[in-house]
Amino acid sequence: MDQVGDSRQAEGVDINADSDALILVDDADQDLGYLSKALCHEGQGVLHRAFSLLVFNGDGELLIQQRAPAKRLWPLYWSNSCCSHPRSGESMEVATQRRLREELGVGCALHFLFKFQYQAQFDATGAENELCSVFIGRCTEPVRVNNDEIVAWRWIGLEELRAELATHGGEKFTPWFMMEWERILRDHRDAVLMLQPQN
Repeated sequence: MDQVGDSRQAEGVDINADSDALILVDDADQDLGYLSKALCHEGQGVLHRAFSLLVFNGDGELLIQQRAPAKRLWPLYWSNSCCSHPRSGESMEVATQRRLREELGVGCALHFLFKFQYQAQFDATGAENELCSVFIGRCTEPVRVNNDEIVAWRWIGLEELRAELATHGGEKFTPWFMMEWERILRDHRDAVLMLQPQN
């Protein structure tokens, strides 16, 4: 991994000046250095640290978003509530709350569920390759989305989401959302049920 970082610098890319420099990691989530966001997603991708947030409302519905058309990877696909990357020297707690505000205009308590590694190829020149921490939470604030990031959004019930994933799957939803949602339902269903209205 260090050689990748060194070679990029030799090509004249000053990653230290790149505000979107991502944290490169190994399989054990140990820091290996930094690389620009663009270069992290080239080819088959370079493994970097990321997070995914799943935010529910008081009715137990999940907020899903449709990615903006200008996104390099999976534009106009529907995905989880919010996802991004921590910055250098930034704790995961600070990073997740920052991104909630930047993308959705909200803040809420988040509960860590699990971490998973995946690689997903979008096309011949771009991919995601992430070690991703997954969090869930409940939000009572009004959502004010960032239109540069999100073209549409909605609250969706669990049964409706199950039906849409079964019908449309990869044609409509991002691969990381489908992977993490499957694992949530398999291994962390109780955490989701705790965010559902109590009859």
